[in-house]
Amino acid sequence: MSKRGAGLPTFLITGVAAFMASLDNLVVTTALPTIQRDFHSSLSTLEWTVNAYTLTYAVFLLTAALLGDRFGRRATFVAGLTVFTLASALAATADSIGTLVAARALQGAGGSVIFPLALTLLVNAVPERRRGMAIAGLSGMSGLAIALGPVVGGLIVQFGDWHWIFWVNVPIGVLLVPLAMLWLRESHGPHAKLDVPGTLLVTGGLLGVVYGLIGAGENGWGDPLVLVSAVAGVALLVAFALWENRSRFPVVPPMLFRTRGFSLANLVALLQQGGMFGAVFLLMQYLQNVLHYSALTAGARTLPWTIMPLVVAPLAGMLAERVGVHRLMVLSGVVQAVALAWLALVSGPTMNYLAALPALLLAGVGMGIFFALSARQTLDFTPPAFDGVAAGVNSSMRQVGVVLGIGVLAAVFSSVGGYGSTPAFVAGLHAALWVGVAILAVATVLSVLMPRTATRQAAAVAEPVPA
Repeated sequence: MSKRGAGLPTFLITGVAAFMASLDNLVVTTALPTIQRDFHSSLSTLEWTVNAYTLTYAVFLLTAALLGDRFGRRATFVAGLTVFTLASALAATADSIGTLVAARALQGAGGSVIFPLALTLLVNAVPERRRGMAIAGLSGMSGLAIALGPVVGGLIVQFGDWHWIFWVNVPIGVLLVPLAMLWLRESHGPHAKLDVPGTLLVTGGLLGVVYGLIGAGENGWGDPLVLVSAVAGVALLVAFALWENRSRFPVVPPMLFRTRGFSLANLVALLQQGGMFGAVFLLMQYLQNVLHYSALTAGARTLPWTIMPLVVAPLAGMLAERVGVHRLMVLSGVVQAVALAWLALVSGPTMNYLAALPALLLAGVGMGIFFALSARQTLDFTPPAFDGVAAGVNSSMRQVGVVLGIGVLAAVFSSVGGYGSTPAFVAGLHAALWVGVAILAVATVLSVLMPRTATRQAAAVAEPVPA
C-alpha cells in the first residue's frame, strides 16, 4: 500500500475530524446561560443554538454520503471540513444570536459531511483484517466526543470565554484540510450519476421529520407547525421509498433493506441511540436541577459513564473477532437497559453518588460496545461498493435516534412530572427512565433476532454493482 491512503494517517485525520464534529453536538449546552446574558435572547431562540446544529447535521448525513459517492469521497470530505472550520470562525465572532444560530446551522451541515465519509475513507484505507478495529476506533472517538461535550463546554466556560468553544475548531480544521488532501485516497461510489429527485425527497423528508421532533420537544405535538412538518416529512419519505424502486441510480439501493440484517442493524442503532441519549438529556438536568450540581460538576460526575467508551470501544473491536459482533451487540443492549433501570431505582430528591456509580459504569460499557460495533454491524451486511451510502444511512438513523429519544423521553417526563418542583421532576424522570429501559429492551430483542453470520462476501455478490 502506498503512503497515500495508508491506514494510520487516514485514521488520525478522519478520527480527529469525527471527534471535532461530534463534539459540537452538545459542547455548547453548558454555555447557554452565558450566551443568553450576552445577547439578551429569549429561551426559544437560545435553544436553536443547539437545535440548528442538530437539525442540519441529522438531515444532511445521507445526502453527504451520496455526494461523496458521486463527486469523490476525499473531495467532499475536504469540502465538509472547510465549511465546518469557516462556520466555527463565524460562530466564534458572532455579534448577535441570529448570526450564532446561522453559524451553528452551517456547522451542522459541514459536520454531517465528516463522519459518514470519514468512515468510508477509513474502511477503504485499511486491510480487511484491521477493518473491525478501525471502525471501532473511529466510532468510539465520535461517541466519546458526544458524551464529553458538556464536560468540555463546562471547562471552557468556567475558566475562559464561551467563544473559545468555537475558536478551538479553527486551527484543527486549518491543519486537517491540507493533510486530508495529501494523505487520503480518493474513491467513488458505484453510480456515475446522482439521483436528484431521490436526493431531494430523502433530504426533505428527513428535514420535516427532524424539525417536527425538535418542535415537539419545544411546543408539544399539538402545535400545528409541528404536525404539518412531521406529516409532510413522513409523506416525502414514503414518496422516496416508492421512487427508489423505479430509479435507475437509487439513492439507497432497495436490495440493502431487503437484507434482514441491514434493516435490523439500522433499527437497533436508532433505538439504542435514542433510549440512551434521551436518558442522558434528562439525567444531566437532574444532577443540576435536583441535586444542585454546577454544570461542570454534573459533567464530571458522569465521567465514569462518558469515559468508559474510550476504554471499551477498542476492546470491543478486538473481542468481536473472537466472540462475534452479534453477541456483543446483544450484551450492549442488556447492560444499558440494566443501567437505566438501576438509575431509576436509586435516583430521588437526594441520591448517594456511590449508589449510582455502578450504573454509570455499566452504561459506559454498553455505550462503548455500541459505539464500536454499530456501524460495523451495518457494513457487515453491505456490499463493499455501497459502504458510503450504508455509512450515511447508519449515521442518519443514529442521529435521528438521538432527536427521537430526547423527544419521546421529554414528552413522557412532561406528561408525568415537570420542572415545577423536585417531586414533580423526580416523578417525570422515573417514568422517562423506565420508558428508556423499554426502548433498550426492544433493541436488545431485535439484536437477538439479528442474523448471526454477517457475510460481507456474500453481500458483495447479492447484486451486481452497476458499471
